[in-house]
Amino acid sequence: MAKRSKVTIQQIADAAGVSKFAASRALSGKSGVSDETREMIVKTALQLGYYNNALRRKTPFAIEGQEAPQEGTVVVLFPDVRYQNAESTYWGPIFEGIAAGIAERGLHMITVTEPTGEGLFHVLNPEAVIGVITIGKVSGGALMEMNRLGMPVVMVDHVDLVHRTDLICADNYGSMHDLMAQLIGKGYKTFQFVGHTAYAHSFRERWTAYEQALLGFGLLAQQDNRLIGEEAERLEQWLPAALREMQLPDVFVCANDYLAVQLLEAFRTLGIRVPEQCAVTGFDDAFPQAHPALTTVRVHTEWMGRRATDKLMWRIANRSALPEKVMIYGEPLLRDSTR
Repeated sequence: MAKRSKVTIQQIADAAGVSKFAASRALSGKSGVSDETREMIVKTALQLGYYNNALRRKTPFAIEGQEAPQEGTVVVLFPDVRYQNAESTYWGPIFEGIAAGIAERGLHMITVTEPTGEGLFHVLNPEAVIGVITIGKVSGGALMEMNRLGMPVVMVDHVDLVHRTDLICADNYGSMHDLMAQLIGKGYKTFQFVGHTAYAHSFRERWTAYEQALLGFGLLAQQDNRLIGEEAERLEQWLPAALREMQLPDVFVCANDYLAVQLLEAFRTLGIRVPEQCAVTGFDDAFPQAHPALTTVRVHTEWMGRRATDKLMWRIANRSALPEKVMIYGEPLLRDSTR
């Protein structure tokens, strides 16, 4: 990639909508501009790729004797803003953990949503970006663009088998296996898994653990394939009618809490009592207000966000190291939706 020309004070002033005098005072650390204006000018300068000694900030973070970045911008990428956003009960705490880790290091953060391929850095100067943290499922095109630009990338809760990057995720397999062991220990014998197993890598891991737990305890899996195929993404459209004809298992084990809540709603419509007639479990602990209280797996999502920031700083200082996968263990929580 060709080296860009040096960013000037006038370019920063024009981008920030201030005078060259104000930009110069703010970037040199001198008085004469308000704190709010200074912060806005500094952020604009960093986005354009401008650095000077006055912008450097001390941080307490050190990696194996190497210096952590003292300036620059971290891009936090929400690929699907409809479901993966800061207001989500699952993704929100991840974002909060990332934001806290970035702020503690004195760095800047920009949130980008729904990029496509080479359009990812259409409005950003790549030279100002020190790294990228992606939250949830991200397109191969976006990953290809980041790889082309040589950017350090840490993905949270998504696996791409082509573009290998550092990964922070929940221990989906171990946590689901533990949940199943506890359910079987309570005497449950028949199960149905709910969730399109090809929807996400996390769903596939949870399904695999579910299958292996049944096999390990000598239980026969008679899975209704509609519940694990594409039809599972449209449960509300067909499940109530199907439940009238279906022989209920002891437990419906759902790939996440969102699916479990849909199932609880269908049961209410049909007058099926939970857990007396059928138990329901979820995964993620994303709906604490569910009624009855949902048996689930608590994923420590804010900690996942903080660990993502740690890993990005490590990656910046250790660019030649092989990608690493960090798994955060989840806690099975047995509540009222199972007896």
